[in-house]
Amino acid sequence: MHVETLQIHKESKLLKDYRNNAPSIMKFFDYHPYNDFQPRVEELMDRSYDRGELSDLLHEMNRKWSAPASSLANIDRLKQQDSVVVVGGQQAGILTGPMYTINKMISIIQLAKQQEKELNIPVIPVFWMAGEDHDFAEINHIFVPDSSKMKKFKLFQQVAGKQSVSEIGLDKESTEEWVNQLFEQLEETTHTKGLYQSILSSLEQAKSYTDFFANLVYRLFPEEGLVLIDSADKELRRMEGKHFISLIQNQTEISSGTYDAAERLKKLGYSNSLDLEENDGHLFYHKNGERILLVRDEEGMWAGKQNEIRFTSEELQQIANNHPENLSNNVVTRPIMQELLFPTLAFIGGPGEVGYWAVLKPAFKALQLKMPPVLPRLSFTFVERHVEKALTKYEIKLETAVSEGVENHKQNWLKQKQDPPIHELSEEIKRKVTEAHQPLREAAKGVRADLGDLAMKNLSYLQDTIQFLEKRIIKSLEENYARELAEFDLITMSLRPEDGFQERMWNPIFWINRYGVGFITDLTNKSLSIEEKHFGVWI
Repeated sequence: MHVETLQIHKESKLLKDYRNNAPSIMKFFDYHPYNDFQPRVEELMDRSYDRGELSDLLHEMNRKWSAPASSLANIDRLKQQDSVVVVGGQQAGILTGPMYTINKMISIIQLAKQQEKELNIPVIPVFWMAGEDHDFAEINHIFVPDSSKMKKFKLFQQVAGKQSVSEIGLDKESTEEWVNQLFEQLEETTHTKGLYQSILSSLEQAKSYTDFFANLVYRLFPEEGLVLIDSADKELRRMEGKHFISLIQNQTEISSGTYDAAERLKKLGYSNSLDLEENDGHLFYHKNGERILLVRDEEGMWAGKQNEIRFTSEELQQIANNHPENLSNNVVTRPIMQELLFPTLAFIGGPGEVGYWAVLKPAFKALQLKMPPVLPRLSFTFVERHVEKALTKYEIKLETAVSEGVENHKQNWLKQKQDPPIHELSEEIKRKVTEAHQPLREAAKGVRADLGDLAMKNLSYLQDTIQFLEKRIIKSLEENYARELAEFDLITMSLRPEDGFQERMWNPIFWINRYGVGFITDLTNKSLSIEEKHFGVWI
């Protein structure tokens, strides 16, 4: 495996300014992401956490996922008063979801390892599985290569309503059939049988899609000490009860503060994915298996947007105290809950997450907390040998292929095979036809107005005929060079599918099938700078 830093310049204005420590954006955060972490450690040591209860809960939770010894040992280390965590999270996607989920885990493990050595205290990598999220359509599929395109391959199970992912019963029979059909599309390698058995074993042990995800993750990271947590776990919710009360009591400051921050960001020209309103409750209430997002109405009541439920603040606090399993966090309050549960040295997030964390400083301040350092995760593009050969053959730099795609290279290459250039020749002929046709149009118009219109249609017909011939000639050229053009399409599908980063569409199963889980282990064990934007990985 060979790893190189790639200079990828396409970033949002917010993320670019954040990396460069621009004052305009840094005032929205409490820490610069790449500074010394010692001040953050000192701040955390002044706080108290339910370390023993949390550790016991994590032990119980992780044993059911067959967590490796390294992970259980790290859960024990959480009891140490000087231990801290690096945390990041994601929904529990099928077969781990897109590659960026694995990239995020690698980032968490890398930073934890580096900072443990630097700070000389236990630093534990924690991955927060957002099991309470209810958007099943986001996680119920992977994309598979199909000729020169990626196609969506969805699970057969249908889910109605807005159930949390961790509460959706896993249909093992239909999921196994889905896995079988997926493997029919994979090439047979020395790793295929082991991978297939590993997936079926993980499926057999699981009751939910979150379980399935967790079992697979631990097979990919058996020795790195990664700790998983399911945010939808009912025992965890009981631990969170008192924190829900704090969120309820401080809702006004949280909502108004984040709304104002979002407006200030907008005025500075920064885009943000959050759609905030001043009356947002930033909590969900669970009723009949569905999550209902709460708002504060004009009377100060907590209500669903369809007014299907209504609570006073006192009633909602009683629910938090007696039935906290009926509540869950949204994107604004989830980071605060992580902060209240864990001594968080740093949060690792994707580009979009860094963007919405920019509005959260007032929410943390409402509970007398500082935001942890927020670090953009590592980003990788994996380059297989046959793709590398195609890049070399057409003299395309990897950075160009990843940043811009290769469609322009493809069209320019095809133009070089045209002598003379077909499009330019076609345009020249259309110009000459238009010029030669001019006297005829004028004569027709002079005889009768409707004949002038007919003459214009006649010209349009002649131009369409030339355009048709141009397309047929180019199509024949494409057929003559089908093999070469397919190589350009291969580069596109592999490195920049659907005009986006590889990590957002490719699932790791394809590389695991070809190279085994070792490529993930090797990459995790490399020392990579968290400050770099993007890496090319030759496997």
